Formats: sequence, C-alpha cells, structure tokens
Amino acid sequence: MHYSIRFKPRAEKNLSSLSKADQLRILEKIEALQEGLVGDIKHLTSFTPEYRLRVGNFRVLFEVVDTTIIIYAIAHRRDAYRQGA
Repeated sequence: MHYSIRFKPRAEKNLSSLSKADQLRILEKIEALQEGLVGDIKHLTSFTPEYRLRVGNFRVLFEVVDTTIIIYAIAHRRDAYRQGA
C-alpha cells in the first residue's frame, strides 16, 4: 500500500530545529513509510497519536488515516511522550 505523508505545523517546526544530519536521517525514514509501515514502528496504547517511529534518539509521532500518514511531532526520546511535546 502506498501512503502519502502530511506534516502538522508543529512537526515541521520540530524538524527545522534539528541539525541537518538529523533532519536527513529522519526524512529518509519518513519517506520509507510511503511504501508501507516499515521501520522501527510501535503502536502506542492510551496515547494520541497512536504510532511512533524510532530514528536513533528521536521519535516521530504519527497516525494513519486511510492512506495518509499524519506526522504530529518529532522529538528527542526524553521529551517525546510528555504532554505538549
């Protein structure tokens, strides 16, 4: 299944605050999601958004709606699951 990717404004802001090397690594993993939910993905319980992608020390928090992956936030692992992260 082929997915389209959509970034929320917060995710774009999170990504732009990272180093270029981290940005490229994270974007590479996000682009791989378009061909199917591949990578270190975990379904989160009692948490919205409902999925996370692990990219080294960073977490990409997203949900899947039909054939669209909506990226809500990109954060360091220590901050990823805090309210308002």
